[in-house]
Amino acid sequence: MGYKVAVVGATGAVGHEILKTLAERDFPADEVVALASERSAGQQVSYGEDEVLDVQDLSKYDFAGVDIALFSPGAKVSAAYAPKAARAGAVVIDNTSHFRMDPDVPLVVPEVNPQAIADYGKKHIIANPNCSTIQMVVALKPLHELARIKRVVVATYQSVSGGGKEAMDELFNQTRAVYVNDPMKKEAFTKQIAFNVIPHIDAFMDDGSTKEEWKMMVETKKILDPSIKVQATCVRVPVFIGHGEAVTVEFETPLDEVEARAALQEAEGVTLVDHRADEGYVTPVESAGEDSVYVSRLRSDPTVDNGLSFWVVSDNLRKGAALNAVQIAEKLASDYLAA
Repeated sequence: MGYKVAVVGATGAVGHEILKTLAERDFPADEVVALASERSAGQQVSYGEDEVLDVQDLSKYDFAGVDIALFSPGAKVSAAYAPKAARAGAVVIDNTSHFRMDPDVPLVVPEVNPQAIADYGKKHIIANPNCSTIQMVVALKPLHELARIKRVVVATYQSVSGGGKEAMDELFNQTRAVYVNDPMKKEAFTKQIAFNVIPHIDAFMDDGSTKEEWKMMVETKKILDPSIKVQATCVRVPVFIGHGEAVTVEFETPLDEVEARAALQEAEGVTLVDHRADEGYVTPVESAGEDSVYVSRLRSDPTVDNGLSFWVVSDNLRKGAALNAVQIAEKLASDYLAA
């Protein structure tokens, strides 16, 4: 039996990627409904290579009969409509930040904590973590199983697609402006993003951290282990798709490179590409369109006891958003809804 699936925010970058991923992975859907704001209603979006869906108005949609609703419309919209969909009987998989730290909502990365899906019944909502958190915890999980992690220090190199279509357009337009000597316009970012890096993602908090950095800390604790300490510096870079992260990990007990390398090679969702030579590593450009979390530059950190450093890259629109949500839906359908 197939499922009725609703994709909320279907006209956005992540919404497009969710529809594409559902089709590519042959998700067992008898019907897929595309939903967006009133101004997007009537547009058409692609579902797979051959099918086109008419976009319906979210504000007027009745979720009765929907089995799974994949949300990616923005936190305020999810706050208003995800509970409505859940009350109508759908299980919501929400890609926004709104429900992530709700104690009654599981926060899930299927390669890391799939067992948490079992708690979906409390609110009929499952949260998809932040894109930068997802790729990091996928890489950390196999190492944490070998030698418990004490502390993580991470600097992110996050692409503009994490800020949506407007952010991608701004990088394009600013880059063009540099070459043709047009005025530089800033709307999506606080400073020029073309040929620059911005150490500021989301709002500043009282302690000097940004909300993006806070998310990486609290989400890692909720998903992987509450005892892990995380210090993050999140930076926006002039790349269209793909997040990079420079990660240094301190373990409770020794973990040498050979053991770590073997664990990462066997880990679900991880591809180790680590050759100490020119081009022997993965960059964001190569990760775009790929499902895997890529680990490179694995080496010992001599500045702390039991330390390792490595580089992590992943497509933030796929594994960092759409793919992770669809993997949750697959696990939900096969292990819980089917029963």
